Amino acid sequence: MKKTILCAALLLGIGISCSDDELNKVNPNGVTFDTYFNNADELTAGVNSIYALVQSNSLVSREWFFTHDLRGDEMASGGGQLETPRNQLLIGVHDTGNSVSGSVWRGWYRTIHRANVVIEKGGSLTSVTPAVRDRLLGEARFLRAWAYYELATLYGGVPLYKEFAKSVDGALGRSSQKEVYDFVIADLKTAEAGLPTTYDARNLGRATKAAAQTLLARTYLQLGDYTNAKAELQKVVNSGLYKLVDEYTDLTNEEGEFNTESIFEVVYAPSGGAYNWGGDSDGSAVQEETVRTQEYSAIGWRNVIPSNKILNAYERVSAGDAKNDPRYTFSYWVEGDKFNNGTSVLTPDRVQGNASVVDGKTIKVSWRKYSVLYKIDNGYAQSGINMRIMRYADVLLMLAECENETGNQAAAISLMNQVRARKSVSMPPYPTKNYPCANQSQVFDAIVHERMVELAAEQVRNFDIIRWRKNKKQKSEPLSYFIANKHELLPIPQVELDNSPALDQKDQNPGY
Repeated sequence: MKKTILCAALLLGIGISCSDDELNKVNPNGVTFDTYFNNADELTAGVNSIYALVQSNSLVSREWFFTHDLRGDEMASGGGQLETPRNQLLIGVHDTGNSVSGSVWRGWYRTIHRANVVIEKGGSLTSVTPAVRDRLLGEARFLRAWAYYELATLYGGVPLYKEFAKSVDGALGRSSQKEVYDFVIADLKTAEAGLPTTYDARNLGRATKAAAQTLLARTYLQLGDYTNAKAELQKVVNSGLYKLVDEYTDLTNEEGEFNTESIFEVVYAPSGGAYNWGGDSDGSAVQEETVRTQEYSAIGWRNVIPSNKILNAYERVSAGDAKNDPRYTFSYWVEGDKFNNGTSVLTPDRVQGNASVVDGKTIKVSWRKYSVLYKIDNGYAQSGINMRIMRYADVLLMLAECENETGNQAAAISLMNQVRARKSVSMPPYPTKNYPCANQSQVFDAIVHERMVELAAEQVRNFDIIRWRKNKKQKSEPLSYFIANKHELLPIPQVELDNSPALDQKDQNPGY
């Protein structure tokens, strides 16, 4: 499908020089902080530049999905090609210099920086109608809130920049994690008020009211606040705008983008080699492809593969379940599968690296989600498949969790069964033999299972584990390497402690 890519370059940096004469020089034709943002087009370009950073190599195009996936229990190494910083995250031996987590930290703070510029300048702009201004600033606040939500959940308390920092003199120390979450909640409530429910086709990919409500619910869940999370999720359900799609594979392929289940996506399109391996170092943020299929797919680098744990989590007849869960087939490539529109066969010699053990059998299994192999025979191709950040099935399952935690087990079971009743999935409703759902604890077990198999490799599991651990909901620790008072959080990047005048070594997270 033809897509409009939200990526505009905006000059939002500050030049610092040691010469007073040079500081006083002005380029009469240049764009500056003081001379830009005069109309709706310029404010829109500023907002687009924030989306463009989210789209970049530092974040959703590569390092963001790696950080989430490697810190959960869904992944295993595909073989010897997994780079050292990524393998460190996978096995829990990462340190303060880890380049992957450092890239994500920088990416989110660059996002915050651009959002702060737009919010500061756009808030006083009188040449734009209030409705347009509120919508554009709502998008900026949503993106800033998402950045701080990610930072707070991954790193704990972080420096909380609410305004555009014009020099290093404005450097801040760490706020508490609760203070950051409170700021996220305030930003999202303001954003929600200004954001529309839908967009025309040309503007698909921008934040909507439901995206703000869903992120609010995720934030409340991190805080263990099921009542407020339930209220936000119910707004999404009651809007009537979203429903489950019939085909599970449409959730992570190109043809299914912006379907009725999608709440928020990061937009990509094939661009003939525009992928920037340098991580957007030039600041232009032109990033029209993602390397997800290249990193994960069966005939790509196959750097990571599904863990034995996730592969054996699916219901199957051999384990005493009533039916084999079709989501297994929809989520993974296995030997003998046809691909490339059914004209090629996945033979063992084409799949490099490690094998898995599934139902007692050794077999090579690879991620099918976000893979382009279904329509081409080239696993090394970079991909134009949009990354789905929020979808309706997740809303229903989060709402089920809220209902269960607030004492309404029947409603929780009904919500889970809506997800299982998807036309292409059609799994038997709960209760089942292995998930009897007879009490709150057993319903929670079913919710954990359903989230794991429904949302596999969609960058949800990591934050689920974090909040269940923090809120003492887990019955056992999912990560084999976990060390208490260390692995709850990622380390603050050492370069930040070394370079920020407001931070020093005592600000490092425990265990690093």
